[in-house]
Amino acid sequence: MTRYVGAIDQGTTSTRFMIFDHAGGVIGIHQLEHRQIYPQPGWVEHDALEVWARTREVIDGALTKTGLAPTDLAAIGVTNQRETAVVWNPKTGKPYGNAIVWQDTRTDKLCNDLALEGGQDRFRPQTGLPLATYFSGPKIRWILDNVPGVRAAAGRGEAVFGNMDTWVIWNLTGGPNGGAHVTDVTNASRTLLMNLHTLDWDEGILAALGIPRQMLPTIRPSSDPEIYGYALGKVPVCGDLGDQQAALVGQTCFGVGEAKNTYGTGCFMLLNTGTLAVPSEHGLLTTVAYKMGRQPAIYALEGSIAIAGALVQWLRDNLGLFDFSKHVEDYARQVPDSGGIYIVPAFSGLFAPYWQSDARGVIVGLTRFINRNHLCRAALEATAYQTREVLDAMNQDSGVELTALKVDGGMVYNELLMQFQADILGVPVVRPAVAETTALGAAYAAGLAVGYWDTLDDLRCNWQVGHTWRPQMAEEQRAQLYRDWKKAVQRSMHWLDD
Repeated sequence: MTRYVGAIDQGTTSTRFMIFDHAGGVIGIHQLEHRQIYPQPGWVEHDALEVWARTREVIDGALTKTGLAPTDLAAIGVTNQRETAVVWNPKTGKPYGNAIVWQDTRTDKLCNDLALEGGQDRFRPQTGLPLATYFSGPKIRWILDNVPGVRAAAGRGEAVFGNMDTWVIWNLTGGPNGGAHVTDVTNASRTLLMNLHTLDWDEGILAALGIPRQMLPTIRPSSDPEIYGYALGKVPVCGDLGDQQAALVGQTCFGVGEAKNTYGTGCFMLLNTGTLAVPSEHGLLTTVAYKMGRQPAIYALEGSIAIAGALVQWLRDNLGLFDFSKHVEDYARQVPDSGGIYIVPAFSGLFAPYWQSDARGVIVGLTRFINRNHLCRAALEATAYQTREVLDAMNQDSGVELTALKVDGGMVYNELLMQFQADILGVPVVRPAVAETTALGAAYAAGLAVGYWDTLDDLRCNWQVGHTWRPQMAEEQRAQLYRDWKKAVQRSMHWLDD
């Protein structure tokens, strides 16, 4: 048996290639950042060609570091920042402009116009999603309407769409020379174009948005024994999961009621609901969790938070409060609390559970007493408060009171944040031994497809506790802090008049 499985993790701020062994241990990793492009307020873009260049570089880098050859890999899986849309010419491989990132709000008016008939939940029965700037479908429509020549090119078969998984897989498996134009059910479920029940593109929604079906990739299982294509010679590419679903798989949340929270650029909590697509009545999303081969699709409830780690990056890059993101904890520890301030980072509006695109970020409770340390602490606490709001909604929708929360992502190494998270939730927070579960989930999907792992139970055996934080805060203090947070959130709402 070939010894290892590789995973491409194409994220919002960086791309990495990770190599895992049969026990789920990390053998090698190489990671590179790419530019964040802000052409005007509310617009967020990536250069898709730069992202693909970084992808090639991190694959080469990880193989070089470990001394491995492509033949040492049994398969490659892909996971990606979801909802980031790119449209390109399949004959040349050149995009028709930059990719529009999931945080981008330029489609706000389009979403509002679509909501005039049927409201914000117009497509929720089919897709599990509200009309929001977050999702890919409105971005495709914006490109068709605003980039000269694209609609005509689409009619000629010379303009195709993909989320970043599709873009990476297409290039990885040949690009203009026969690259596979595919996506998986999890990524397709984030476009606002896929019917959750048929697992196919919804013709009615395509017509309403004016999107030609021929632009769209073929929808495949997340773990596909039939193989999407081959990379690096003869390495099967056969696993594909949106990043948050990949983390759910990496955390081995395969049972109904199991949940995880990923702390990255944004923050995303998913709860496994099994083969039932549970409608949300409390501002959550109904989404596909994964589909393994010919097995039925598994669904999840998701709470999506737009800004988590990105708030720390904003303090670093825009305000210059520190040079490296890890230093936010050092400053935050200099004070016992936030000094009464709250930061609501509604930079892209409010996501779950509010879905208000007219909200904008606020800092409330400021006095002359406040300094850099308080701002750093409040930034970390904002992530914990937002997670509490999502967990409350999840408990209401599912009727299941979580007794512990599995966590992963870059921010889970911040001890101060994790302890405050346990305190404000009132339940233990558990970090696994391998916290970068997003890439691990993609590796699991690919490995299952080729028989490197046989069953989900094999994967469960790999999961081990790394650290547990238990609540230490008194209930009265927890309740007061949370009440004030909710008050701060109200201050951020309805900031934009139009």
